[in-house]
Amino acid sequence: MPESRRKFFAENGKRRILIAEDEEINRALLCVALEEQFEVLAAEDGGAAMEAIQANRGSLSLILLDLNMPVMGGMEILRAIKEDPSLRSIPVIVLTADRAAEVDCLALGAVDFILKPYPVPEVILARVNRTVELFEDRQIIGATERDLLTGLYNKEYFYRYVDQFDQHHPDTDMDAIVLDIERFHIINDRFGVAFGDELLRRMGDRLRTSMAERGGLAARLSADTFLVYCPHRTSDIAELEEVMGALDKLLDENNLVRMRMGVYFSADKTIDVRRRFDRAKMAANLVKGSFTRHVGIYDDALREKEWQAEKLVEQFPAAIAGEQFHVFYQPKFNILGDKPVLVSAEALVRWFHPEQGMISPGVFIPLFEENGLVRELDHFVWRTAAKQVKAWKEKFGFSVPVSVNVSRVDLYDPTLRENLDQILEENGLTAGDILLEITESAYTEEPEQIIRTVSDLRESSFSIEMDDFGTGYSSLNMLSDLPIDALKLDMSFIRRAFKEGKDTRMLEIIIDMAGYLKVPVIAEGVETEEQMQTLKELGCDIVQGYYFSKPVPHDEFEPFLEKKKEDQ
Repeated sequence: MPESRRKFFAENGKRRILIAEDEEINRALLCVALEEQFEVLAAEDGGAAMEAIQANRGSLSLILLDLNMPVMGGMEILRAIKEDPSLRSIPVIVLTADRAAEVDCLALGAVDFILKPYPVPEVILARVNRTVELFEDRQIIGATERDLLTGLYNKEYFYRYVDQFDQHHPDTDMDAIVLDIERFHIINDRFGVAFGDELLRRMGDRLRTSMAERGGLAARLSADTFLVYCPHRTSDIAELEEVMGALDKLLDENNLVRMRMGVYFSADKTIDVRRRFDRAKMAANLVKGSFTRHVGIYDDALREKEWQAEKLVEQFPAAIAGEQFHVFYQPKFNILGDKPVLVSAEALVRWFHPEQGMISPGVFIPLFEENGLVRELDHFVWRTAAKQVKAWKEKFGFSVPVSVNVSRVDLYDPTLRENLDQILEENGLTAGDILLEITESAYTEEPEQIIRTVSDLRESSFSIEMDDFGTGYSSLNMLSDLPIDALKLDMSFIRRAFKEGKDTRMLEIIIDMAGYLKVPVIAEGVETEEQMQTLKELGCDIVQGYYFSKPVPHDEFEPFLEKKKEDQ
């Protein structure tokens, strides 16, 4: 039983203690001295003592243990207690006339001695009370420092203990490791939370045992992510892959989930503890989604990438103030009729760096998502897109809606709807002029909260497009409950469907499913006439991609609006 769950009091309101003493007079003396304040259990030999310890492992506040007893000696009991994780936290006061046994008993975990012949009852009671108080203080501290489910350290205490370890072992070469269970939500969805919790407990047990053997520390960082700090043993990737394979088997015999590991070998102790594990996490992300590699290693290439990322983060305020970010627009066409019809556009941000030129959104957007800067960037895109829709509406006499991205961090902002409403009001627009794109993965992380937020937005008449559909592993069950107005296929679907050997069965399934849900399908990344015609035949509603146009600045988008005006 984890320390944080141990009961301090028996049913009668008293703390429970065990007196293991084979001499009847001594046992009676101790009982008389203690029974007024404690519920006292008594054992006349080592065998009975061990049975009582096992039967009351979750409620004993103290053991008074005679060393010389029949059946099982006190030293043997001490060893058994020390070797059992569920018992070793119970404090033991040794009862003996042998002063020479003190060192051996302390080495086995005893916390105090009462020498025979016994002192007056008041002294015995005072020493017992003090030991129990110290034990309970330790229990309370343990309850705050441990994760209740796995018994591992929580992250704050873990980081603190890593610092302490480094202070006492400055020359020990240490590895920082992040372990993550991919697609763990599938286990909870399919088998229930209780089953998922049991798998996490197994993971915690395995890590705790391993770290006890290697002299390291382990923590549970979040739902299915763990941290390990241990002495460096090897840089052999094959060995680490073998370890990860064993963990996969431990967690899931059905291969529904898999482990990934990020390792920062010989971690630099001059940098902050959290940053060491950030580096390990970067390495873990290298193998995210891979079915052939379990382990990612932090190396010089990642170090250079990290340095470049830090520079971009530092330069973000100047980039916003200096108008280095530009909003481009990619048209979206309805293809169900005789000819494609422009129905909306997607706003896409580009960064024109004064030294590096155009930086790929694939570089800076994930970076800003990690540190929260994406919220300010999103607001910039929303305001810019709204102003542009207003300008086009005044120039051409009609409105073409523009879809904008709503990042995960935005969805946790309690003022999200208020901010969007204010932008619309400032530009004289309605909710129909701005469409909101939310990635599928955002729904799968904390579905209840996200669904509440999205439902609130839809009540304000905003339309919601689920972006990157097919990458977040949402279940069909879950999908039927999501508040969405359109499914947007990730471009990887299009690429896979039209690669050599063309197989559009997955596209057909998704389009049919969307029809069942009564929501249109948007396909992005469409590049050829063949792709467009096939999607049309399958019943896809809207497409966007280089077949019609790459993302372009606002002035280069205007010919599409002029054409639409001519056709009206």
